[in-house]
Amino acid sequence: MSTRTRTTRSRLLTTAAALLALTAATAAAAAPAGAADCPSGHFCAWTDADFGGQRANWSGDDRWWESWIADEDSSWANHGISGPGIKDHVKVYRSAGLNGGMSICLAPGQEVGSNGTANDDGDSHTWAMSC
Repeated sequence: MSTRTRTTRSRLLTTAAALLALTAATAAAAAPAGAADCPSGHFCAWTDADFGGQRANWSGDDRWWESWIADEDSSWANHGISGPGIKDHVKVYRSAGLNGGMSICLAPGQEVGSNGTANDDGDSHTWAMSC
């Protein structure tokens, strides 16, 4: 292999490594540290504070939560789609059927690691235009 070929290959590898490092740094900056693991377009609730334990997630309304998450919710994240005319807030209710009053309401992009008032108090939720 000629010196010119080795130099060209070395430059290509150095450039590729630099691009890879830049891409990794950009991806890390795009997702804030400690962000809740909740799919895009979904509302999520966890059984433990700080997004721990089991996670339930929904892309639409649910008027009757499954028994394992009902009255067991301790942290929440709204990763729904936001925009004009879109129901992008999530209202969580204390009873099934959207009854019993709201325990918590999340704005678009909001993540709540714990809330003493809403802890273990959700049974249903709906997407809404505002809180």
